[in-house]
Amino acid sequence: MAKIQLNGKKTSIKSNISIYDLLKRFKLDNKKVAIEHNGIIIPRVKFKKKILRNNDKIEVVHFIGGG
Repeated sequence: MAKIQLNGKKTSIKSNISIYDLLKRFKLDNKKVAIEHNGIIIPRVKFKKKILRNNDKIEVVHFIGGG
């Protein structure tokens, strides 16, 4: 298990999961979010390759349409 900070809240996750796996776990559409990992914006094409580690800080921003 790894402990990360997700949108300011501490949470436990399985070890060696990717950002993509994290989004699936929380049922978030990976096409409608932006991810900041330890202060760096991660391109969507790297979501499956970026593995989360203990003490990582993740911020998830949702895109919402309007008019």
